Amino acid sequence: MSKSKPVSIVFVCMGNICRSPTAQGVFEYLVENEGLSGRIHIDSAGTHAYHVGESPDSRAMEAASRRGIDLSAQRARRVVEVDFQRFDLVLAMDRDNYHDMLALCPTEQSGKLRLFLEFAPETGIGEVPDPYYGGGTGFERVLDLVEQAARGLLAEIRQQHEL
Repeated sequence: MSKSKPVSIVFVCMGNICRSPTAQGVFEYLVENEGLSGRIHIDSAGTHAYHVGESPDSRAMEAASRRGIDLSAQRARRVVEVDFQRFDLVLAMDRDNYHDMLALCPTEQSGKLRLFLEFAPETGIGEVPDPYYGGGTGFERVLDLVEQAARGLLAEIRQQHEL
């Protein structure tokens, strides 16, 4: 394995307390289990500053914890333009956040911006639904979708970067 720069991914939702920290936690768990922690850098951010500095939503942390994933060390932050330079992929959870990110994205970096569920075409769903105003089952549904997309994302990264 070469000592090249790690592949870097940032997951983006609106407030960075539900979907994107869940995606970060799931992907970190998967990457660690595959022995690739030093080869892939993972972060998350929000398009809005509603929750900057806060922990993920307690319902998201509880749902993830039931699957062995710890989100407790994460803190919400707002995405910044420099993220398009720092990260190889900027993955939006839904179209609204995708369009918010596109408005912020320098034209030459636009190829880095994608919808996360593009990595799980078998779901037939284009967006990770926002579970914030729903019940606990919404967080389980988000985890199911995120786990599928995370596996697809890792497979693509492994192929493209020969990991």
